[in-house]
Amino acid sequence: MQIAIPVFDRMTALDAIGPYEVLSRIPGAKVTFVASETGPKRADTDMLSVNADATLADIPDPDVILIGGGYGSRALMKDQEMLDWVRTAHETSQWTTSVCTGALVLAAAGILDGLEATTYWLELETLRQFGATPVSKRFVEQGKVITAAGVSAGIDMALVLAARLTNDDVAKAIQLGIEYDPQPPFDTGSPAKAPEQIQELVRMAQRAEEQTMTASG
Repeated sequence: MQIAIPVFDRMTALDAIGPYEVLSRIPGAKVTFVASETGPKRADTDMLSVNADATLADIPDPDVILIGGGYGSRALMKDQEMLDWVRTAHETSQWTTSVCTGALVLAAAGILDGLEATTYWLELETLRQFGATPVSKRFVEQGKVITAAGVSAGIDMALVLAARLTNDDVAKAIQLGIEYDPQPPFDTGSPAKAPEQIQELVRMAQRAEEQTMTASG
């Protein structure tokens, strides 16, 4: 089973690494990080790199596609090579999935047209611009397309995907194997729970990052 996860500069690392930790433990699965060119891709913090071991052309028809997000996903929404690869790979994939703003890449490729989908909470309405119906859920399954909300939601989605690809017991064993038993110290993990002043801190950080991206071209 071939699972392809595109990586790119200014990606959010956990979007890819969280699902990787789950999916790489599926018996018979091979997870490959892919990009237009092989080599390291820097995360959005610029403190970590993830290596692309294969090109998009090397893996044209993976069984599973997983697109992560991060500020760099905005560029991917206009990257014709990436969009063409996503469209072509989706034609034969068993599952096409995304985490966080990776959903915007799927949307830009036309894959979410007419579907319910989710993404990072600050970008939900952007999905509507591409013909999708935004839904504020941890993950949304529509046929063979699964979209997950922000960052850590990718682990939840990957466990569901593992169950679909194998069975519930295998997915449960993977969950135990990575000891995924979240008990967060704060109850502010979604905009439905976080007070307005905490939400505004996140908005400020996003505006600052967007200004930096604009200034850097």
